Amino acid sequence: MSIWQRIADAIAALANGEGLTAVFDKLRAEPEKTVAFTIAVIALGAKMAKADGLVTRGEVSAFREVFTIPPEDEDNAARVFNLARQDVAGFDSYARKIAAMFDDRHDTLFDLMEGLFHIAVADDNYHDAEDQFLSVVARIFGMTDAEFRTLRARYVPDADHDPYFILGATPDMSLKDVRALWRELVRETHPDRMMARGVPEEARKMAEKRLVQINRAWEEISEKAA
Repeated sequence: MSIWQRIADAIAALANGEGLTAVFDKLRAEPEKTVAFTIAVIALGAKMAKADGLVTRGEVSAFREVFTIPPEDEDNAARVFNLARQDVAGFDSYARKIAAMFDDRHDTLFDLMEGLFHIAVADDNYHDAEDQFLSVVARIFGMTDAEFRTLRARYVPDADHDPYFILGATPDMSLKDVRALWRELVRETHPDRMMARGVPEEARKMAEKRLVQINRAWEEISEKAA
């Protein structure tokens, strides 16, 4: 059974008038974490699209870069997206439900935030409304301000691209400590580590872009120290 068929099963209750927040409650079981992650990105992506007022082709394309949706399953994905946009529940309500599902998986929530940043910057126009949206979601997910700045530095074109921010390091750290942090980030990007965090196979494509940025930041720091 494909992930999209499983998602269709998970949202079957919506035909009876239940909202997506009820679906999130039903997906707390460990075997459904991958489905939950996918629904979370769709739902929060829809709410974020509503925050800046429009859905661009770039954002749709960015979503397809993260999730490969077979033609026969496009209706299931579209149904989740449209329901999320129309649901009276606020995005913060969704975010709290999602945080509760992954309360023991901070890394998975970090991955989810990466997916949202990837979609937000796809139209080459990172809106203030999107920044506010993402900052609130990050706080609900338990991310620190430093972690949020790290993600913004990695993804937003006109953000401060300080290489230390990108690595989540600080300029007062020794080169040895920065190198150790860089190596750990590279290890965390390995497909096996991401699979252990319950991230869908398609979502691991985000790791490719992350790895390029991480390596580039380390190269910049190490070259300056040479």
